[in-house]
Amino acid sequence: MKVTEHLQNATNTLFSFEILPPVKGTSIQSIYQGIDPLMEFKPPFINVTYHREEYVFKERENGLLEKITIRKRPGTVGICSAIMNKYHVDAVPHIICGGFSREETENALMDLNFLGIDNVLLLRGDAVKTEPGFRPHKDGHSYAADLIKQVVDLNHGHYLDEEMENPVPTDFCIGVAGYPEKHMEAPNLSTDLKYLKQKVDLGANYIITQMFFDNQKFFDFVKACRAAGITVPIIPGLKTLTTRNQLSILPRYFNIDLPEDLVSAVDACTSAKDVKQVGIDWTIQQCKELMEFGVPCLHFYTMSKSDATVAVAKEIF
Repeated sequence: MKVTEHLQNATNTLFSFEILPPVKGTSIQSIYQGIDPLMEFKPPFINVTYHREEYVFKERENGLLEKITIRKRPGTVGICSAIMNKYHVDAVPHIICGGFSREETENALMDLNFLGIDNVLLLRGDAVKTEPGFRPHKDGHSYAADLIKQVVDLNHGHYLDEEMENPVPTDFCIGVAGYPEKHMEAPNLSTDLKYLKQKVDLGANYIITQMFFDNQKFFDFVKACRAAGITVPIIPGLKTLTTRNQLSILPRYFNIDLPEDLVSAVDACTSAKDVKQVGIDWTIQQCKELMEFGVPCLHFYTMSKSDATVAVAKEIF
């Protein structure tokens, strides 16, 4: 079932979450161990991220350095299939621009279609860690909007090979990302909303937001989206702060602000256990306010670790 159908059919706020593929060479059991404790909350869909290639440099006998491409977290398509087979819930694979040609993207989408996976979350993706900025594949896409166009074309039966006879259309439900505190590369929120509206106009069916810790920023974001003519469902993305060092890590990597009250509460903690409890209590309060606001679903960024999300969900669902 499509994500939008789950949202339309729901009588209460839904629960969903996102996991990371395991590092290459790791058993899929690590994925199951993160999912199993969360299944009691009946998630209708589970997101699976995709991490693009990374580079390492190895010195050869002649003293020269060779640039070698590696993929540390492969397996998104396979993991999605395994999740649907084992848990009988819908899986939502992330499809990114970076590192893929248009043909490779089409092939991945065909595999998903053959497996009966009809939901995708389309993202530009991050830059390679060793590069100063995002660089697309020479035959690939530069922006998420380009990915949307390709998926919409497939949904209309338009493949890259224009000479195909009677091609069968796909039927993907398309999700995209939204940023209550704007994308880190956008000059301002208004410009960011303009591009988000463009993605919806091109065919995006719903929005999942970047994590945030100040609900007012989400409320303002939704209001701005509606004022801009964006009418699709907007799902808030949530992460529970669990360690003290996340006070600096999360703002740095995700370009978000942490509320003064949350930071002060963490600073006052005398143990790691207390910090985690502060984070859990904060997320519980966020969830209660968001449900009162009428959000269709609460989406948790678990990073494949379930204990904090379980603690929150037990108080909410």
